[in-house]
Amino acid sequence: MTTFEVLIICEPELMPTKGNPGDAGYDLKAAGAFVIEPGARALVPTGVKLAMPAGYVALVHPRSGLAAKSGITVLNSPGTVDAGYRGEIAVTLINHSPDSFSIAKGDRIAQILFQRFESPDFVAVTELPGSQRGTAGFGSTGVK
Repeated sequence: MTTFEVLIICEPELMPTKGNPGDAGYDLKAAGAFVIEPGARALVPTGVKLAMPAGYVALVHPRSGLAAKSGITVLNSPGTVDAGYRGEIAVTLINHSPDSFSIAKGDRIAQILFQRFESPDFVAVTELPGSQRGTAGFGSTGVK
């Protein structure tokens, strides 16, 4: 298991937390109160600023319970937080339900996962090598 340090600035009550010890994601919480009307979206600040090592990215995902129970999800999922970003993390939530949705300060609104990544070198070519799939796109493998 790889461990690394993430430097973080936030109010103690807004510190990202795991629901269970083995969970991959840390819950992000709202830094203020909001109401999201049906069909509307809101940029919800979390009060969290962080710094992680180069070669890592933080990905902001929806919380499955909010989506299933209330129709609330992260609009640009997953949101990408690059290692060089030092501003406050904010989450764009959208309300897909027919009802207004209220958020209180401290409510869990999304989850953040940390992942190591590779940075490839691009090689310009005039033709790509063949593959079994080729250029077959959406729906090319059928429905069953």
